[in-house]
Amino acid sequence: MIIEVNGLKKYFGEVKAVDDVSFSVKKGELFGFLGVNGAGKSTTINILCTLLAPTSGSVTVCGRELGREDNEIKRHIGVVYQNNCLDKLLTVKENLLTRGSLYVNDSKQLNSSIDRVSGILDLGEILKRPYGKLSGGQKRRCEIAAALLHSPDILFLDEPTTGLDPAARKNVWETVSELQRNTGMTVFLTTHYMEEAAQADHIAIMDKGHLTRFGTPFELKEKYARDRLIVTLKGQGCEKLLSGMGCTYSVEGEKAVIDIPDTMSALPLLTKIQDMISGFEVVQGTLDDVFLNVTGGAV
Repeated sequence: MIIEVNGLKKYFGEVKAVDDVSFSVKKGELFGFLGVNGAGKSTTINILCTLLAPTSGSVTVCGRELGREDNEIKRHIGVVYQNNCLDKLLTVKENLLTRGSLYVNDSKQLNSSIDRVSGILDLGEILKRPYGKLSGGQKRRCEIAAALLHSPDILFLDEPTTGLDPAARKNVWETVSELQRNTGMTVFLTTHYMEEAAQADHIAIMDKGHLTRFGTPFELKEKYARDRLIVTLKGQGCEKLLSGMGCTYSVEGEKAVIDIPDTMSALPLLTKIQDMISGFEVVQGTLDDVFLNVTGGAV
């Protein structure tokens, strides 16, 4: 495991921001870390990135022990925060030179690193442009480039696409996916976009300082989401029949939304009500459903 967290706690006075959290992350995977605002996600990430000291518990990152080998941990991680951190008055290259000098003293090696990340993230045409003049998607690519200068083993992405338009979000994720394929980098992701989290290998869900659910997206959807059969009503009696069959449903105008345990369960149900409907649609459960059912929060 590239990250191992055991019994992690972080208290701020009476506030238990993180309370007895344990999980592990495999090398090379995309790990989704979800939760409503205030659930403890950012506090946990700040601890993993050595920015906060835990109240108790143990953490190892890349085989290094948090609290004893923090400088070594920093050499193995890159962080892209939700808010942009680069200097808007400097050019992209000046920003990368400034950031890279924190890790590399040799100018030739530093310029080589900048050329490498510029090629990976296609920054060639904007290297000489002021960072503050770039689009949202271009800025995010620059932030990722800055985090990759020292070739980290783990990339922390804290809501990396918040505020971006769909095209820019797609571009950022294509870049991250390509990085993983080409380098085997581990990506630790927090996001409020469930379609992004659905790409993760494993997902952990935080709620009120506790890690409440852990598993693959498929496992979580199987357990905490339900498929729905949506039918268009054309006559009377369908609601009475559904009630008699013990179905859980709601009626919205001319449509009835029926909860079903899985998509195949729709077939016998449709056979029984086919004369009372004029159309139907089966909608599979999503991670949005999982998130709402587990936390009761807003996606």
